[in-house]
Amino acid sequence: MAFSNTYDTTNLGSAVSNREQLLDVLTILAPEETPVLSSAPKTKASATFTEWTVDALSAPSTAGIAEGADVTSFTDKFAGRARLGNNVQKFRRDFMVSDLQNVVDSVGPAKIAQAEAKAVREIKRDIEATLMSNNNRSVEDGSGTPYKLRGLGAWIDSSGPADVPAAYRTPSSSIYSSTAFDEKVFNDLITSIYRVTGSTNNLTLVADTALRRKISDFARTSASSDYSVRAVNMESGSATIKLTVEMYQSDHGLVSVVNMNPDCAPDTTNKDTGYLINPEYYGVAELIPLGSTRLPNLGGGERGYVDTTLTLLVKHPAAHGKITSIA
Repeated sequence: MAFSNTYDTTNLGSAVSNREQLLDVLTILAPEETPVLSSAPKTKASATFTEWTVDALSAPSTAGIAEGADVTSFTDKFAGRARLGNNVQKFRRDFMVSDLQNVVDSVGPAKIAQAEAKAVREIKRDIEATLMSNNNRSVEDGSGTPYKLRGLGAWIDSSGPADVPAAYRTPSSSIYSSTAFDEKVFNDLITSIYRVTGSTNNLTLVADTALRRKISDFARTSASSDYSVRAVNMESGSATIKLTVEMYQSDHGLVSVVNMNPDCAPDTTNKDTGYLINPEYYGVAELIPLGSTRLPNLGGGERGYVDTTLTLLVKHPAAHGKITSIA
C-alpha cells in the first residue's frame, strides 16, 4: 500500500511541500588572532624605505690612567653607528556582492558590509603571516617585483642580513635550532638577550603549538635525569589543575607566552617556531593606514577593496631571539 514519505520529491506527493530548515547561523572556522601585529607599537612612515640608526658603547676599560698623563688621542664616538631599514609592503583584499545578493535575505547575512568586514579580517592575517615570515625585503622594479618587507625570521639571524653590520646582528646564543629543547635552553636564550640589553626586559614569546606545549611541560617535568617528575603545590580546596604557562619568570626577565596564529606560522609542518620579541625594540610603521575604498557599481553590484601599506621596524636585531626547532 502506498504511503506519504519525505524522500520522493520527483513525483507529486507530500514531499514536494516539505519546508527546508536553514539555521540563522554562520560559522567561520579559522584562526584570527594576530599577536605580533596587535602588540606592535604603531608609527607613521613617510617613504617607501623606512630607516633608523643603531649605535653601541665601547667595551668597559679597567686599565687606569697614569698620574699627569695628558690626553693626546681622541676617539670618534660615532664611528660605529649604522643605518638599518626596511621596505614597505602593500596589502590588499578585494570584495564584491551582486546587486541581487545584496537585497535578498540570507544567513549571515551576505551583504556588502559583511563582505567588507571579512576582507578586513583576511588582510590582518596576511599582515601577520608576512611579519613572522622569513621573507627578505625587495624593491619595486616595475617588472613584476613589488615592494616587500623583511620579516622577523630574516631579521633575527646571526649570519645576516648582509646590510646589518655584524655588531648589530642577533647573537647565535639567542637563536635555537637544534633538538632536545628544555628549560635550561630556554633560560639560556633569555640570558643571551639580557647580556645584550643589560636590563631584565619583559619579553613576549609568540609560540606555535608544539613549542607552546613544550614550554608548558616545564611546569610538570624536570630536565634532571634523576628527577623526572616535578612537584607542584596547590590549594587544597581547588579542583582545577593548571599546567599551562602564560608567564615565565626567569633570572633575567619575564616572558609572556602567547599563541602564534597557526595559519600564519612560518613552519606549518613541525609547528615549533617561536619568536622572543622585545617590545621596546620593534614596531610597525604605516605609510597608508588600513582603510576601505568602494569602487563604482557598473551594474553588477557593489564592490571595493581594503588595503594598507606598512613595514616592520626591528630597531635592534640583537634584542630579540628565535626558536626554529625543538626536537
